[in-house]
Amino acid sequence: MAVFMFPGQGAQVRGMGAALFARYPEYTAAADEILGYSVEQLCVADPEGRLQHTDYTQPALFVVNVLSYIDEIVRRRQYPRFVVGHSLGEYNALFAAGAFDFRTGLALVKKRGELMARQHGGGMAAVIGLDSANVRAILAAARLDAIDLANDNAPRQVVISGPRPEVERAQPIIEARGARFVPLRVSGAFHSRQMQPVQQEFAVALAAARIADCHLTVVANVNAQPYAPGSVRANLRDQLVRPVLFTDSLRHLIALGETEFVEIGPGNVLTGLVGQLRAAS
Repeated sequence: MAVFMFPGQGAQVRGMGAALFARYPEYTAAADEILGYSVEQLCVADPEGRLQHTDYTQPALFVVNVLSYIDEIVRRRQYPRFVVGHSLGEYNALFAAGAFDFRTGLALVKKRGELMARQHGGGMAAVIGLDSANVRAILAAARLDAIDLANDNAPRQVVISGPRPEVERAQPIIEARGARFVPLRVSGAFHSRQMQPVQQEFAVALAAARIADCHLTVVANVNAQPYAPGSVRANLRDQLVRPVLFTDSLRHLIALGETEFVEIGPGNVLTGLVGQLRAAS
């Protein structure tokens, strides 16, 4: 039995899901009703160039990941034993595990994307070539205390997040240590303390949503441990301001003896992270 992995924001690409929308018309129609526009047109053609905007990216990617998951289950005739998602992808993992239905999940993701899109003045950057401990030490030594670690993706790939001027100030300092510094095209400082206003407002939407415990094992971004009963709302609330511990999540699964990791959705970024972790082990 495989571990299914769902990618998050950044995996979106024009044309994604093109073969899936007509295959699953009930889901497509429900998505159009909830979103108020054609999700197929957005994903396949993107005529207005909105697919790269957070408030459109997140629901579009959630829908395509869901359809890709259903398609994979139909093909395999077997459910996974474990599921994990990267940031937004965690909502797909929770859908797969029965924590909420499609409509509830999409409504939550729509709200999440809208709230996150309103945040401005923040920046994010990938740091390639240093591990999380080294990055934290460099930031502390440079007194860049407003920057948080947003993603621990692989043993030598992390993402930092914070006020844009501070992130920009970090670039020459980190590059001087021999690492690559890649600014990300985002509107806000996601997975950082800058998201606290979003966290507070999103908690209201979570409280009103119909959410159940998981019937598959979902490894959580916030602590790299399986979701405990009653923890879905708290984990999704905290995920907004805490780092995505993807490296530790994969380590947890590998330690359990899992060997087959299948990326569900567009791209192969997460598959690459699995490869990097195995190469470093």
